[in-house]
Amino acid sequence: MKRRSIFKAIALAATLATIGAAPQAWAQQKTVKVGVLHSLSGTMAISETVLKDTALMAFEEINAKGGVMGYKIEPVVVDPASNWPLFAEKARQLLTQDKVAAVFGCWTSVSRKSVLPVFEELNGLLFYPVQYEGEELSKNVFYTGAAPNQQAIPAVEYLMSSEGGGAKRWVLLGTDYVYPRTTNKILRAFLKSKGVDDKDIDEKYTPFGHSDYQTIVADIKKFSADIKKFSAGGKTAVVSTINGDSNVPFYKELGNQGLKATDVPVVAFSVGEEELRGVDTKPLVGHLAAWNYFMSIKAPANEGFKKQWASYAKAKKLAGADKPLTNDPMEATYIGIHMWKQAVEKAKSFDTDKVIAAMAGQTFTAPSGITSKMDEKNHHLHKAVFIGEVQANGQFNVVWKTKGPVKAEPWSPFIAGNDKKKDEPDGKTIITK
Repeated sequence: MKRRSIFKAIALAATLATIGAAPQAWAQQKTVKVGVLHSLSGTMAISETVLKDTALMAFEEINAKGGVMGYKIEPVVVDPASNWPLFAEKARQLLTQDKVAAVFGCWTSVSRKSVLPVFEELNGLLFYPVQYEGEELSKNVFYTGAAPNQQAIPAVEYLMSSEGGGAKRWVLLGTDYVYPRTTNKILRAFLKSKGVDDKDIDEKYTPFGHSDYQTIVADIKKFSADIKKFSAGGKTAVVSTINGDSNVPFYKELGNQGLKATDVPVVAFSVGEEELRGVDTKPLVGHLAAWNYFMSIKAPANEGFKKQWASYAKAKKLAGADKPLTNDPMEATYIGIHMWKQAVEKAKSFDTDKVIAAMAGQTFTAPSGITSKMDEKNHHLHKAVFIGEVQANGQFNVVWKTKGPVKAEPWSPFIAGNDKKKDEPDGKTIITK
């Protein structure tokens, strides 16, 4: 009996060891920490929360395929809560306490400007996934969203064309911070280069979180009809750089006052599928957005991306999973994460300077179906440009696109002195093969 008991004990121990082997092996796998720095509360949560989820989806996908150089990605998610100084604090925490290898985050330019000194001081690595005003080039940042010549300038050129309605008068409407003001400075100079008089350009700004657009929309209607205010005849167009949850009341007010695209078209640079989720888009049909990706683009890569996101959103029971939407900054986030992985594996290291060097010229087939390339020098993606019209179902119908990817111009030629600036960050380490 004693011998039987001994054999049973040995068998039981072997079984338990087998059962526990897989979790123990997984626990012992090497890990690399990666930061996610997006507002999950406050005025920007409407736009940024989904980027956090996109990053987590991409990390999960990469981990399922063996990780990065065999390292499992361990996400470190923080919430800077639409508080710009808090962005800097959280960035410092990620780099010094959590010791992340890279950070994916920020939406507004004021948040990016807040964290930039931290990344440069500590030699961290930030991937920034949203269109912006340019006028910046840091060795510690890779810009996977659009520069002005990849979004703002083409959109205005389209509205000026006969195909886009031949707009002659312009209302530049934005949230009051660096991205709208700098973008509108560039657009004003561009319009003047095309012969548009200052009197035919009106600029308006509202604070973050602004919700009452009744007076502003009424003013836009009045301006479009007031030939005394403007020296030129012809159609008025609105260029919107409103950011965050203020887009919802603005578009609702357009509908309330019956301001149709056939009367005064609005082209937006920070409104996509996600921002229109809570808006009745039927009165908004024909208004425009300029991006480098739309959910409606027909491409096998996009079908795969949409299915992957829908499955992930359902499995994680995310808000809006019953109506899964994809948008441009989600695509830019996804591209950045995969390019970072490729660069790490090319460099055979998580070292910041080695990864920066390896990022040069990286390519990745984007969900749009277009092969995106990281410029060999200027840390910006070459991106195709699409202009889409709002549809009744909240999607966009592409009405114009570039023939192929466009190289970014971080330093706009419409700002004096930029022709003397280098198309490469200062202090960048070049590692030859």
